[in-house]
Amino acid sequence: MDLLLNLNWIAVGQIILIDLLLGGDNAIVIALACRNLPAKLRMKGILWGTAGAILIRIALIAFAVTLLQVPFLKLAGGLLLLWIGIKLLSEQGDSHADLHGSDRLVSAIRTIIIADLVMSIDNVIAVASAAEQAAGEHQLMLVTFGILVSVPIVVWGSTLVLKLMELLPIIITLGAALLGYLAGEMITSDIALAGWFEATLPPQALRFDLFGLMPSVPGLVGALGVVLVGKWLVRRTSAPAALH
Repeated sequence: MDLLLNLNWIAVGQIILIDLLLGGDNAIVIALACRNLPAKLRMKGILWGTAGAILIRIALIAFAVTLLQVPFLKLAGGLLLLWIGIKLLSEQGDSHADLHGSDRLVSAIRTIIIADLVMSIDNVIAVASAAEQAAGEHQLMLVTFGILVSVPIVVWGSTLVLKLMELLPIIITLGAALLGYLAGEMITSDIALAGWFEATLPPQALRFDLFGLMPSVPGLVGALGVVLVGKWLVRRTSAPAALH
């Protein structure tokens, strides 16, 4: 009881809000990874993938400051995220009728955890900053509490996106583009590259004013690249099938 009374509840509220805002990205990744699973395995994929992603995020936040200062870590993560976005999009037309459900379930869970691991590199610093307002010995507990509160939102969001994708397949393309956007931002913000980008390129080449939103130009390039390459791979794999 004394511990609860001594907690900085403003910091708790900030952590929960950050996790809920970031849950949208996770929900899209979870839904994309589970979309080809049989209906009876989808909830298992969502639950296990979410659990693994949450544990990874808690571990990352504990070492957030150190991780974000490792040169070229964001570069590697961004490139991996580009690959994940292209892979998810290129599988849009796959039927996978010859695959067993258990194999696909493991693959979906692995995709969810890897994608969340990559995206968390940028996101965890925000949660860690909010936790710094509390006493040192309470920081990890606050982070864990805030993330656990966000779990139902992430799970609910992924199931909603999954249902919407069945009605509107374009959501798959938009989700893959989001991964490309995040990858572009991540690469250009790497501690080893950010100074070079800022010194070499004009500010307009990194961000521009769009009704006050200031979108990332490298992010938009990444989004466009993922969509173009993913669609090209879909056409390339479907063309031989159409000839038979």
